[in-house]
Amino acid sequence: MDSKKLIVISDTHGGVGILKRVLTWAKERTPPHDTILAAVFLGDGISDLKQAADASGFDSTWIIVNGNNDYNYSLPETAVFDFADNTFFACHGHRHSLYGGYHTLAASAKNAGANFALFGHAHVPVYKILDGITLINPGSAARPRSKIGATFAVLTFTDNKLFEVEFFGIDAKGGIKGGIEVN
Repeated sequence: MDSKKLIVISDTHGGVGILKRVLTWAKERTPPHDTILAAVFLGDGISDLKQAADASGFDSTWIIVNGNNDYNYSLPETAVFDFADNTFFACHGHRHSLYGGYHTLAASAKNAGANFALFGHAHVPVYKILDGITLINPGSAARPRSKIGATFAVLTFTDNKLFEVEFFGIDAKGGIKGGIEVN
């Protein structure tokens, strides 16, 4: 059964080496069934992307949104895109009242016609469903604020419409381990 995979990364804040390690890992996934087809960067470290992607050789379609610490970039703060027969709303999250809950974020996604909302900013991984919207925060790849540590996420969609999100941890030496439990 073929699957479509989307890697979601946020909040690298200058951690080019960590991002390079994550992108190298993504590039080395076993094709064709485990290939990552697209990538989302949810802000706060846009300047890290080109350098890390070039150094790792990771070549993918990117969806990128500005974060509150991404200066001098003329990228949008939100994006709506389709992937694997789903519609995604992507944002950094700093304008969506995250610390008061996720209702504003879910409403923004719903208003955009999306069934998924991808967001960063809090540096803590999240996976939950609210008002019919699947909310995913990959955490921070370089500056975590949770006991889990540095994380990113991979979303997998199969032909029979099944969905899975897996969070991956990044250790101090750049090692990557799957199966990280969140929430």
